Amino acid sequence: MSKHDHIPLLILVGRPGSGKSEIIDYLKHEPEARRRERFRIGPFLEIDDFPMLWTWFEEDQILSEMGHERLHSDTEGYFLHHDLWNLLIRRLELDYRKLLADQPALLETRTVIVEFSRGSEHGGFREAFEHFSQDFLQEAAVLFIDVSFEESLRKNRRRFNPDKPHSILEHGLPDDKLEKLYGESDWTEFSSADPEFLTISRARVPYVVFPNEDDVTTPGGAPLGDRLAGCLGRLAEVRARR
Repeated sequence: MSKHDHIPLLILVGRPGSGKSEIIDYLKHEPEARRRERFRIGPFLEIDDFPMLWTWFEEDQILSEMGHERLHSDTEGYFLHHDLWNLLIRRLELDYRKLLADQPALLETRTVIVEFSRGSEHGGFREAFEHFSQDFLQEAAVLFIDVSFEESLRKNRRRFNPDKPHSILEHGLPDDKLEKLYGESDWTEFSSADPEFLTISRARVPYVVFPNEDDVTTPGGAPLGDRLAGCLGRLAEVRARR
């Protein structure tokens, strides 16, 4: 693990609609000096599995229109193979590795934010994290956005824009699909062994929970900034003790 005055690799996870994209959007609008001092986040790059997933759906639709078999999903939008969920995780790390190949000193000054959601139905967070390499996990810190399924459902309905299903901030899922894929979460079990570190094989990964049942991420402003600063400050402290 390298030493920095910022968090170089942040994994941002939670249910759909929990507020992950809103947190990233908030950080984008913070002045660089204040973002580093208050939130411990340098100039940052984002890696999100949603654009990858959405590309698969678009490709499958095109293949169907051409009269060919779909590669990734059925006509209802469910993956044809369970391992595609884990392929997305490995793609996230691959994109991270490509960033480092192009800019070997990237993490010395900048932050990479990796964002994804997982539900128990498709392996949960435990299985997902097992598909990151040990080197990746040794550099990472995790911010988990905690909301109930009911709150995830409410936010998913609220944000969905049928004219922009590809949008990071405005995409959504039908209620039945959201419940099937994300109704159950293994986060509590996954993180229960230690209040500060996740253990994945040999890696001890620092984490902090950002509570968002009261939805401070939608209105943004000072309440979001204060809570986020507190959580990321604690995460930096835990990371320093690793």
